[in-house]
Amino acid sequence: MQLKEKEISVLKDLQTQEKECIEKYERYKQQAKDPELKQLFETLKQKEQQHYDSLEQVINGTVPSVNCNDSDGENYQPKATYSMTEESEDKKSDCFLATDCIASEKLVSGEYNTDVFVFGDSKVRKLLADIQIEEQNHAEMLYKYKTANAMA
Repeated sequence: MQLKEKEISVLKDLQTQEKECIEKYERYKQQAKDPELKQLFETLKQKEQQHYDSLEQVINGTVPSVNCNDSDGENYQPKATYSMTEESEDKKSDCFLATDCIASEKLVSGEYNTDVFVFGDSKVRKLLADIQIEEQNHAEMLYKYKTANAMA
């Protein structure tokens, strides 16, 4: 597969977004107070690393296979740590971290939604569409965490 210069540029921009997410999830995992949230951040960091690696494969001429029926968001059932009445600093801090990550996931999802149209290769388009769905699932998982912990 031969990529055009613009396609390579878009893939590298997407990798930059993924790298930022990887770093954010690592930093936020260190800052989070709730072990459940720490684990969620670790899981999402690993998923973002997979996205980064998939984009690298495309840059190198190989398109990895995808499963566009990802249900991570639907199946995620977080354990509640914080109660409805609790207003601790730990809860406020964890709420901020989760909310900020939802905003990041929305941004990255939107980038994939737009950038998919740069590519003519249907396998690359399918990969980018799959990653976009996974980014939406990440936001859903974060929102479910917030809901379970009376933060939403």
